Amino acid sequence: MARLLQDSDSKGFRSGYVCIVGRPNVGKSTLLNCILGDKIAIVTPRPQTTRNRIIGVKTTPEAQIVFIDTPGIHRPRERLGEFMVREARAAVKEVDIILFMVEPHIPGASDKRVLEILKETTSRSPRPIFLLINKIDTIKKPELLLIIDAYRSLHNFDEIIPISALKADGVDRVVERIIHYLPPGPKYYPDDMVTDQLERFMVSEIIREKIMSLTKDEIPYSVAVEIINWEEKSDIIVIGANIYVEKESQKGIIIGSKGSRLKKIGTLARQDIERLLNTKVYLELWVKVKEDWRDRPGILRELGYR
Repeated sequence: MARLLQDSDSKGFRSGYVCIVGRPNVGKSTLLNCILGDKIAIVTPRPQTTRNRIIGVKTTPEAQIVFIDTPGIHRPRERLGEFMVREARAAVKEVDIILFMVEPHIPGASDKRVLEILKETTSRSPRPIFLLINKIDTIKKPELLLIIDAYRSLHNFDEIIPISALKADGVDRVVERIIHYLPPGPKYYPDDMVTDQLERFMVSEIIREKIMSLTKDEIPYSVAVEIINWEEKSDIIVIGANIYVEKESQKGIIIGSKGSRLKKIGTLARQDIERLLNTKVYLELWVKVKEDWRDRPGILRELGYR
């Protein structure tokens, strides 16, 4: 359970858990990658890219911040969506500080719904809520001031910080203010650790990222990736992965004409995987159909959505 925070001027080491929440596609994973200076969460222009909670660790001489990047909070239409929203809600209950991330618009119904969830969750166990207004490089200052006033009328945020996660504008300020609010505490992870995600999970996410980037319409949301083979040899790692879709027509789209799209997915994924693992990789991909897998609890469990 999250500790009740006190704003302290203690000179001792500080630590704690911080979650990043908001609607889909507001830039949560981009912010996490920017803060860490390392890509641990996949990023695409499409909503609902993040499906699992992602842990990222930022260690400075005075503090250790354990970030939790959450799936976007939305109205789910299938069991996978329900799993994603549960992940986000659970993270909010477990942390010391909440970063509520929004786009630079007057708050709409979806933003207000997320904020109500945060207020409800923190009513019994108060902790700071920061409002992060992302993508400020896309608007002018007078518009930003109106947006800030609109959000202030909805909640008394502990901090309101305009940022551009993509351009790293204002991100140092976010880290500085988080450290200011953290309580004294120990290091939870080694200094050189930036994530607790297993290599296999990160590899499967890289493959899924390339699929999402290279396909359109319903395909990205109907795809899951499972690592089925991982063989480490002296100078190369051999990796095999199944790509699951829900329909035969989707299988054909991913494979492409004479296998061209699948080959491109594999090439781009392999390049990123080699950078991640710092070694040569031989990657094999197979596309298979599991009908309606997003709405079948047994298959969701098999694919790690527990």
